[in-house]
Amino acid sequence: MGHASAKAEFIPLNIAVLTVSDTRDEVTDKSGLTLVECLQAAGHTLVEKKIVKDDVYQMRAVTSQWIADPQVQVIVSTGGTGFANRDSTPEAMKPLFDKEIEGFGELFRQVSFEEIGTSTIQSRAIGGLANGTVIFCLPGSTGACRTGWEKVIKDQLDNRFRPCNFVEMILKHSAQGAN
Repeated sequence: MGHASAKAEFIPLNIAVLTVSDTRDEVTDKSGLTLVECLQAAGHTLVEKKIVKDDVYQMRAVTSQWIADPQVQVIVSTGGTGFANRDSTPEAMKPLFDKEIEGFGELFRQVSFEEIGTSTIQSRAIGGLANGTVIFCLPGSTGACRTGWEKVIKDQLDNRFRPCNFVEMILKHSAQGAN
């Protein structure tokens, strides 16, 4: 298992949070708020938080703006990853990816299995890279967001985590964009 290096200094990242829901608003968006709390507790900066309807084009529009914004280094979404008729987050996001992070969905389902058993197969959690921006798409439940953050995402967004993490790639891309 990986571990954090005590010698390196933590590098905070700029993160945007997207809630995909036809029913939630800022008051009832517990999953989005959980992600905000988790990322801030880890020392990262919330750049923006939005709620969009479970509509492929609305999701792509917001996400594309963030991908093009050099201030946004990471996007974490919650919702729309199940099998209901309106669940379309994977269909919205995959065309935006330059590369898919196959291991993210696999690992998320593995750690979720410990908590919810075989119900984890109904999660279509995915991750990808787009224009140097790391994107993680989690289910809409608060528990799934907390599990995804604590057991997978947090370490991958910590430059001290070894043997590898996404921070170096993010910083390298950010530096190239600045030139």
